[in-house]
Amino acid sequence: MWYPACRSVAGKRSVDDILRIYGPAAEARLKPHFEKACVEYPPPRIALLAFKEEKRLELWAGKGRGWALIRSYPILAASGTTGPKLRRGDRQVPEGIYRIEHLNPNSSYHLSMKLDYPNAFDRARAKEDGRTDLGGDIFLHGNAVSIGCIALGDPAIEELFVLAARVGIGRVTVISAPCDLRKPGSTVDTSALASWVPRLHQAIARALREFPMAR
Repeated sequence: MWYPACRSVAGKRSVDDILRIYGPAAEARLKPHFEKACVEYPPPRIALLAFKEEKRLELWAGKGRGWALIRSYPILAASGTTGPKLRRGDRQVPEGIYRIEHLNPNSSYHLSMKLDYPNAFDRARAKEDGRTDLGGDIFLHGNAVSIGCIALGDPAIEELFVLAARVGIGRVTVISAPCDLRKPGSTVDTSALASWVPRLHQAIARALREFPMAR
């Protein structure tokens, strides 16, 4: 069963249709941010960093061998609490390092981008725990309501959808973190969570080192 973010609206729009309809305005909003960061548009790769506690998503673009911060978006809705998604119906936003699996131009939440949850790490931990039916169909999408997904509002998802289409979804990384683990002294209370969750958070923290916080 697919979540509402994946259900199709009336009609059959293609990704090319979205680029034609929303692309000019979305790119007019985006390109000044790229110019300010001295990054070519479209960039060779992008990363989206989602911080659940701070309700913030950062857009980073590849610049040489490193990364440049392009802009931030407020997360308007993200259900659940600290901790990874474990099963269908738990309403948790996943935590981990993901890829974009699919661009949905016919989402009932305007537009959406599907994460590859459950990934290999999620499946391995579920096997260890004896869990089945991990759920799925987790999206970044428009609108301002969510059940296990990340809602960014319509203008933001237009920009990110168009950008991901231009870059290619194989060159998009999504890091979903319980909080901004780059902050000095940042800690997460995992006492009520599975014993492997600290290991997951350590892996997320290592991945975030590529993206320095603004001073």
